[in-house]
Amino acid sequence: MRKEVGEKGWNDLKTNDSWATFKILSEFVMGFERMSRIGPCVSIFGSARLKSDNEYYQLATEIAGKIVNNGYGVITGGGPGVMEAGNKGAHLAGGTSVGLNIALPFEQHDNPYIDSDKSLDFDYFFARKVMFVKYSQGFIVMPGGFGTLDELFEAITLIQTNKIAKFPIILVGTKFWNGLLDWIKTTLEQQFHTISPGDMDLIHVVDTSDEAVAIINDFYAKYSLSPNF
Repeated sequence: MRKEVGEKGWNDLKTNDSWATFKILSEFVMGFERMSRIGPCVSIFGSARLKSDNEYYQLATEIAGKIVNNGYGVITGGGPGVMEAGNKGAHLAGGTSVGLNIALPFEQHDNPYIDSDKSLDFDYFFARKVMFVKYSQGFIVMPGGFGTLDELFEAITLIQTNKIAKFPIILVGTKFWNGLLDWIKTTLEQQFHTISPGDMDLIHVVDTSDEAVAIINDFYAKYSLSPNF
């Protein structure tokens, strides 16, 4: 049975909500202050559950190193798995390695490859996602779960609706992504018309590190580097 909230309890909830705005504001201020000094970066997303012997962990490490060698830093969610791989590749290549950490009930702990002055801690997913989108010149999305898909579709939606500037979105691993992309095209676009023809052009699918980096370099040969909003 649903427990009713009395007038005093409801007022207490509203008061707590009001005070939460200061915590939220502090996360945005901290993120903007520190991220604005870092320079052009590419974000790498993917599962926290992949181990170092996994092919996509190793590929993420390789991609991150090549991103650094092409003049960018690397941003990840700061945790294990693919996030660790991205920071590891950036660190080993001598480049900027950023971790946007968040407290979770399982699996999340910051990895040892983040630059000591570029490890940021968040309580709110939405504040953290703003930092990814605003300060990334591209998204490289490795195989992952719900969190990875959340970041992917958030970026696609913001670009599709012209809320942010267009930037490259690169999915790595055709055998992982093809089923989802086929469903989007046949069901969303062709059958139900819930997306427009051309929306899928926002996404690139690759299998190698050279392909991923080439897409970023080709994009910025045409467009200048700038904040996304």
